[in-house]
Amino acid sequence: QVQLVQSGGGLVQAGGSLRLSCTASNIFVSAINHMAWYRQAPGKQREWVTTITNGGSTNYADSVKGRFTISRDNAQNTVYLQMNSLKPEDTAVYYCKVRAFGIQEYWGQGTQVTVSS
Repeated sequence: QVQLVQSGGGLVQAGGSLRLSCTASNIFVSAINHMAWYRQAPGKQREWVTTITNGGSTNYADSVKGRFTISRDNAQNTVYLQMNSLKPEDTAVYYCKVRAFGIQEYWGQGTQVTVSS
């Protein structure tokens, strides 16, 4: 069974940085189509943040472009989200997602990021 385990997150002041990681187990890296990060703020719908393909191409939501960086370590089957210049509006539960085998999606357990003003 594919499992995604997230780590990182926490409380940081505005302008600070945090790094999230997400490791996928029980799946070959070659089966992964892309890895992504989403977030869900209180009272809001889950929204897409960024994606990295198996080939290394990246895309970002406009709200995080220039501040967040997604990267992956294929040897470790791990995706990272480096978050810089954090703002209070970045406060949310962050989820990693893996799309594999063309159609299957797997989600991490979520990790809280709180940015204080």
